[in-house]
Amino acid sequence: MDINKAIAEELQVKVWQVEAAVKLIDEGNTIPFIARYRKEATGTLNDEQLRNLHERLTYLRNLEEKKEQVLSSIEEQGKLTEELKAQILAATTMVMVDDYYRPYRPKRKTRASVAKERGLEGLALLIQLQQLNHALEEEAQAYVNPEKEVNTVEEAIQGAKDILAESISDEAEYRTYIRKATMEEGSIVSEAKDEKAESVYENYYAYSEPIKKVAGHRILALNRGEKEKFLVVKIEAPTEQILRYLEKKVILKENPYTTPVLKDVVADSYERLIAPSIEREVRNELTEKAEDGAISVFGKNLEQLLLQPPIVGKVVLGWDPAFRTGCKLAIVDATGKVLDTKVIYPTEPQNKVAEAKAELKKLISKYKVDLISVGNGTASRESEQVIVELLKELDRPVQYVIVNEAGASVYSASKLATEEFPQFDVGQRSAASIARRLQDPLAELVKIDPKSIGVGQYQHDMNQKKLSEALEAVVEDSVNKVGVDLNTASASLLEYISGISKPIAKNIVEYREQNGRFQDRRELLKVPKLGPKAFEQCAGFMRILGGKNPLDATSVHPESYEATGKLLEKLSMSMEDVKELQKKAASSKGGNLAKSVKDKKALAEELGIGEITLDDILKELEKPARDPREDMPAPILRSDILNMEDLKPGMILKGTVRNVIDFGVFVDIGVHQDGLVHISQITDKFIKHPLEAVSVGDVVDVRVLSVDVPKKRIALSMLMEDKQPREKNQNAGQKHQNGKKDFVKKDFNKKR
Repeated sequence: MDINKAIAEELQVKVWQVEAAVKLIDEGNTIPFIARYRKEATGTLNDEQLRNLHERLTYLRNLEEKKEQVLSSIEEQGKLTEELKAQILAATTMVMVDDYYRPYRPKRKTRASVAKERGLEGLALLIQLQQLNHALEEEAQAYVNPEKEVNTVEEAIQGAKDILAESISDEAEYRTYIRKATMEEGSIVSEAKDEKAESVYENYYAYSEPIKKVAGHRILALNRGEKEKFLVVKIEAPTEQILRYLEKKVILKENPYTTPVLKDVVADSYERLIAPSIEREVRNELTEKAEDGAISVFGKNLEQLLLQPPIVGKVVLGWDPAFRTGCKLAIVDATGKVLDTKVIYPTEPQNKVAEAKAELKKLISKYKVDLISVGNGTASRESEQVIVELLKELDRPVQYVIVNEAGASVYSASKLATEEFPQFDVGQRSAASIARRLQDPLAELVKIDPKSIGVGQYQHDMNQKKLSEALEAVVEDSVNKVGVDLNTASASLLEYISGISKPIAKNIVEYREQNGRFQDRRELLKVPKLGPKAFEQCAGFMRILGGKNPLDATSVHPESYEATGKLLEKLSMSMEDVKELQKKAASSKGGNLAKSVKDKKALAEELGIGEITLDDILKELEKPARDPREDMPAPILRSDILNMEDLKPGMILKGTVRNVIDFGVFVDIGVHQDGLVHISQITDKFIKHPLEAVSVGDVVDVRVLSVDVPKKRIALSMLMEDKQPREKNQNAGQKHQNGKKDFVKKDFNKKR
């Protein structure tokens, strides 16, 4: 197989782009580095394309390796023909290679292998040739041999049938057809183990849906229900169609003595040997696709969460709500340093509201607090009520934000948190984390296992290795997209930078503690174990603010400094001009340097760099040191409270998208209970997935459709007028039934 050509066709890019990317990957370059600093070589393949390319490259290389192993094994058996070799070499999936290898794979003891040991292959061959002109029992008589444990004619015939059944089940062509027919014509069905049992899987107690139509999140729900022993799940294949196909392939001529026997053999082969195997393969394939889809959604949600804009220059009071043990507070200054911690008891059972308010007023006044960051967990609603009352009594403007505290408790009990705050208990650490994740979400969230951040579906039911690898890649891409301040970044943040391992990240922090601030990017080469290759990979993503060279604060790579210096001369600019632009970067949207260059191609050639690199340098000089997250929606700051009981159908509110799932999005509208916008209510255009229209962190306008206070359900719409949603999305909405997972019911009694 030409792997590069196959990948190019799959990703719909040019072969030369794939060849360049593969060469760079094989040379040890990281995906973020290739995506950012080798655009000329790859034709501007982005990080997502490069990740997909790398994944397919690994799979196809493993596939080629498996082909070699299979060919070698068959050849050792002396059974490798040119035709079989060509078929194996042309296979495009592991499953196809397995199908071709199946007849030659060393088998455990089977009914067929026992029959062969008893000398019944000759009888099987006679049946297979379909040329008998007399009763099969007469032929079988010759194979009766008590010494080989064949005592009767019936035993001889049954052994021959077992040999033929296994032979049919091993035929790659048949399995390919059956697998395809099952996927296209079959259904996945489930029923309750106990119809009286109450569970969240009641929608699936009598469920059936065509395999080709079933959504990924339903597959994962079925898998979980089966694992928890509430459901019995199986695949219903088009059995009659498959049996007719097999009979047509196996029974080549009408023979009154062999045709009935071969029909029995076909039925036995399919029901006993093929169907269970194909069902496992189909379930595995459905699960794998569902997991890939869920991981993709999780990754996109995580990326949006990580890239939320930081709230800089503010003193924040982090508030970790609780009932019995009290609410933990942590005051964090504008640089993230913890100034003070306290515990107050304004909630049940103590209800010391007055004392809590008095303590809060002292803290806010003493440390000039600007914002209160409240975790959205247990007792957050009660805490929010206290905060709103407090804000009305203050003589300085203070606002509050409800933040998603998912993962804060995991972090606060971790070894990392213990090392960072050895003098704090878990509650104080959690409060500090809640404050910091408002100041710099990326820097704080990288300390938490991505699976614990809570922006996915069914994350505990899928392949944990694959999920972890995918989410780690998202974190790596996000960190490198933003870059890090080399003089303030924690080891947790630095280890995600291209080319930096955990030990090197710790070495950077230790070097900084011993030698003071980094003044120059090249000083990184003095860090133990950080060699030239690691420097090449990481340097462009490390920022040094206020260092010797203004370019060190930008994403311009040191390898391009010489060209950038010449470019500045051409533009009649100096390094001092770059410094001035950096000061304005936070409030500026950038200049028009790129537009001022008339002939980029000629200039790039003169500077000895590629045109794409020139374009990147120009864009960076327009807004040096500007944080790319500033373009993302800012969190909603609140100063008043809204109760669920206050909501009325038709109300228009502003909210923040907290989670995106297959059938809709959950939006925080400030009432402690997120509302669901079903996919049919996101847009009046047809969309296959909510991610086509919204992302985690988006600030959106929503209209209240309905409120169910006892069940704590809020139905929202992003359609400001009561328009009919597009037909396909509307149909999907009917299946979901008020926000529950969509399903298709089937009357099993009638069916049977």
